[in-house]
Amino acid sequence: MTEVDFIVFLMYYMCKTALLWRRSVMLDFPQSISITEEGPREGFQIEKGLIATARKIQFINALSETCLKRIQVVSFVDPRRVPGMADAEEVVAGIDMEPGVAYTGLWLNEKGLERARATGKLTLEGKISLYPSEQFLLRNNNRTLAQQTQYMHRVLDSYKAHGIPVERGSISNAFGCNFEGDIPLAKVVATVGEVLDIGARHGLGIKELSLADTMAWATPLQIRRTIGAIREKYPDIRISLHLHDTRGMGIANAYAGLKMGVDMFDACVAGLGGCPFAGHAGAAGNVCTEDLVFMCEEMGIRTGVDLERLIECARLAEEIAGHPLPGSVMKGGNLTKLRRAAQLN
Repeated sequence: MTEVDFIVFLMYYMCKTALLWRRSVMLDFPQSISITEEGPREGFQIEKGLIATARKIQFINALSETCLKRIQVVSFVDPRRVPGMADAEEVVAGIDMEPGVAYTGLWLNEKGLERARATGKLTLEGKISLYPSEQFLLRNNNRTLAQQTQYMHRVLDSYKAHGIPVERGSISNAFGCNFEGDIPLAKVVATVGEVLDIGARHGLGIKELSLADTMAWATPLQIRRTIGAIREKYPDIRISLHLHDTRGMGIANAYAGLKMGVDMFDACVAGLGGCPFAGHAGAAGNVCTEDLVFMCEEMGIRTGVDLERLIECARLAEEIAGHPLPGSVMKGGNLTKLRRAAQLN
């Protein structure tokens, strides 16, 4: 290699390294984000007292008027394990479907999928769901890791047979587990590879990957490191975050995701939510939708959501739940009115 060749090689290597660093360590904030509201499903599934079907429908209809484009309304699961979702079909039947809004449901097996299909009203989207923690998978889905992989192959055949699109992968407890402890980063990245391999075997191009902090182990630094490691190996996949706020890190972790360029988030209005099988002693709460919207809008990141109406929904959620919910902006309010009042003085 001549001296000139070496210099050219060195410049190429430095440029490539800089590009990988930008992809994996720091990206610009996105100009806009999309939010999947999961309060009606993840929120109401963990409430101790049963909530009347009519109140659930009222809540979902109110959310439909906030300009949210995606609302997960129910889960089709065993009512003996999750009694709060026993009326899933009745809830779906009663919703006033707003044009332009995707109403989705959650299922964990073929029976749940058939129930979702039978409603005839929901937007059906398949995904490849894997778990780094077998202990949590056993509690949540009653399957081993091997059984979950077998199930995914079966259900993907069903998705294809019924024309249900599959463009998304999902990794639960991607940041830690109450039953197995810290999840090694290498194991998370390997699980991403398994998701993509399963998709490839079925001729599917997985474009999006959801990372779920199911048991709220994540910190902003861990969010940054995990996304960075995944992007370094799979730079073209779009990442979304599902964040729980059990330890008060939800909005901080969302900010860390934004700083990494993440532009898709799951959230629960008023901070509703939590997983019934995560081992927490009560409703853990997800990152709060109106708090996330407020932060983004104040930062100049568009959400497309009517914050005032969303705050009204948060207050309605608290009324329906019958106990205080952790959302902050519904208590402190938007700054719009205060700015207007200040201008008049």
